[in-house]
Amino acid sequence: MSQRPAVADFPRYGLALEKSGRIVGVVMTLYSLHAGRDGDEVRCNLSSWSVDAGFRPYAAKLVGALLRQKGVTFTNISPAPATLKANEAIGFRLFSNGQFAFVPALNPVRRSCRVLEARCDLAEMALLSESERYTLSEHSALGCLSLICVCDGAVFPFVVVARRIGHGLIPCGQIVYCRSPADLGRCAGTIGRFLLRRGILLCLVDAKERIPGLFGRHFPNRGLRYFKGPKPPQLGDLTFTELVIFGP
Repeated sequence: MSQRPAVADFPRYGLALEKSGRIVGVVMTLYSLHAGRDGDEVRCNLSSWSVDAGFRPYAAKLVGALLRQKGVTFTNISPAPATLKANEAIGFRLFSNGQFAFVPALNPVRRSCRVLEARCDLAEMALLSESERYTLSEHSALGCLSLICVCDGAVFPFVVVARRIGHGLIPCGQIVYCRSPADLGRCAGTIGRFLLRRGILLCLVDAKERIPGLFGRHFPNRGLRYFKGPKPPQLGDLTFTELVIFGP
């Protein structure tokens, strides 16, 4: 976190609750800038929010000091089941209520499509927006697979983080960034072959329902994602969150 760029004067690491020189509570904050239609938007992924049992009544006050910040969209992408009601009580709402598991390699490969790993010297990077080039470069440096699918002269950016599910037995790829589910359907076959060569058969993406054109199954009430603020993240955008910074 110390190597990540600070965002304005927002807390770099988070806030702590202290009692007689001892830390009894903490909430970590991952601030990041995201390009929006009306300029840069500030997001903050609240991570590792925990307060010792004897000080739980102060938990809401700890995070409340952050939530008063104007113009910031806060996210909680890994809420513990016991905290769901508390999240909703302080104004958090769902922006994703399920996961779609799919096997991209089952999709047909379009002859005109190819997948490239994003690099700063890659000519195709120039076809992306400045914010997307930054997203791909930064996530590649953080250990993710940053990919560009070139199809019929158009380019589509994707970021995938490797993880394991099923008690750590099944390798899969979590989609951290895509512009839209339609882009996944268009490029799935080509990306699927690329990931298969890296030992990834199964992929997951945030979804409220089944995604047409992909071979898979929707799992409701899995991987709940909450937000509070002016603009909810779009489905398929988990960039610069704890999933990337700390790993799945």
